[in-house]
Amino acid sequence: IRSEVSYGSGRSRIDLLLEKEDRPNCYVEVKNVTAAEGAVAFFPDAPTLRGIKHLRELMEMVKQGNRAVLFFCVQRADVRAVRPADHIDPEYGRVLREAVASGVEIIAYQTSISIQEIKLISPLIEGVRYS
Repeated sequence: IRSEVSYGSGRSRIDLLLEKEDRPNCYVEVKNVTAAEGAVAFFPDAPTLRGIKHLRELMEMVKQGNRAVLFFCVQRADVRAVRPADHIDPEYGRVLREAVASGVEIIAYQTSISIQEIKLISPLIEGVRYS
């Protein structure tokens, strides 16, 4: 496991690169999610050209035969799902759906945060919604 490794044509740095002999590399981009409406969290909470660039880099890693994962770290206990915030950044939502269609995996976990640690509690009950 390596962190902050440079990759891709856009000179991005991936949060985590998982490497194991005889397996494709796995590129993991972590996004913290704090915004919600009712029981649904959403990302991003502001327009993000950088986030779109990260999605495109992940799609490129999949094209090269690697695994790519977008990991939503949901920092709320009151939500059941996460979805793209099309009302804030419709382009991000469009590119996220394109990334999923191209093979980028999406994982969303609720977390518990303290000064000492961030704990993964459980996957979101309803996962990621795209509509």
